[in-house]
Amino acid sequence: MLETNDLIDHPDFFMLDSELSEQEIALRDKIRQFGIDHVRPVINDHWERAEFPYEILPALKELGIVGSFVQGYGAPGFSRREAGLLSRELGRIDGSVCTFLGVHANLCMGSIYLLGNEEQRQRWLPDLAALEKTGAFALTEPNHGSDSVALETSARRDGDSWILNGHKRWIGNGYAADVTVVYARDEADGEVKAFVIEKDNGEFPTGYEPVVIEGKVGKRSILQADITIDNVRVSNDNQLEFGQSFKDVNRVLQATRGGASWEALGHGMAAFEHAARYALNREQFGAPIAHYQLVQEKLATMLSDVTTMQLMCKRLAELQTLGEDNQAIASMVKMVTSRKALAICREARDMMGGNGLLLENHVARHLTDMEVISTYEGTDSMQALIVGRAITGKSAFTTHRRS
Repeated sequence: MLETNDLIDHPDFFMLDSELSEQEIALRDKIRQFGIDHVRPVINDHWERAEFPYEILPALKELGIVGSFVQGYGAPGFSRREAGLLSRELGRIDGSVCTFLGVHANLCMGSIYLLGNEEQRQRWLPDLAALEKTGAFALTEPNHGSDSVALETSARRDGDSWILNGHKRWIGNGYAADVTVVYARDEADGEVKAFVIEKDNGEFPTGYEPVVIEGKVGKRSILQADITIDNVRVSNDNQLEFGQSFKDVNRVLQATRGGASWEALGHGMAAFEHAARYALNREQFGAPIAHYQLVQEKLATMLSDVTTMQLMCKRLAELQTLGEDNQAIASMVKMVTSRKALAICREARDMMGGNGLLLENHVARHLTDMEVISTYEGTDSMQALIVGRAITGKSAFTTHRRS
């Protein structure tokens, strides 16, 4: 039988982690310890100042986890479940750090690994895996969030170079990354292609202007950028050879699909842990609030939602490993985990009363980070429409033209 404190520290009511291999348990535990030792002591201060904790990168490098599913080049070559555990455990500590690594390792390195030729892989991946350089992924635009396939950033061939023009927004790591994969539409054939923009001696190329997006209430420690691209010249050698259409963009997105769901699970687990521990120690009306029926009902609901998310993430990883997943399955998992994790965070904040608003109690940070996760990689509404299309066979993604 699980003791109460064990259940709070390790909310695994259905004992799903008992199915993990020794290698997976070691991965889980070292990421968790990294978060406790290096991230949690500094993150609230950085969150409040909206600054990324770069001082944690040497310890992150030593973990040997940078690169996720990338095979070789100094990357670990994780399975779907291992990659999920990575996102879950980082989500339990902080969403900004989770996003930093997800963008750097999954989206940037993943784009180069899947769409680059061998020379391009050798040129960039080892330094990125060793965190000698940092990476970003620039797909989203101001007018094309959910409708990313309609991106307008353009690329025009000019001799042995390309000229890029456009505007990207909400680009994680985009303000400071050394290597940014930018997706743009070829003016000649209308296809979306992938280009790598690099810093040269710490400077971006002329015409490439990233500005930090300020005033965020969530994921404050990850520097997301608004990027204007004005006649930026990119060598033909920096056009990823096998990124020739939006179908290739989808190869990258499919390879990383599920990460946000595992992260949402991590935030939900963290909020439950903090709320349960608080309830056992917070006394009101002569007893810890954990003695009261309403609080116990809330905790039971929170734990059942955590368990639901754990089961869905586990099954998604299994289906992905078998190659039997599809977009609708991933969308359902993203929709459910986002909704449940957000509800858990809100309940935890409410259980703490005014104290839940304080960064020192951590829940407010997880709550606002979950507001972000509920939006990126597809909002709840978009995920529901994908599931709805699977149910009805009818697409609600209809173009409405003004008369």
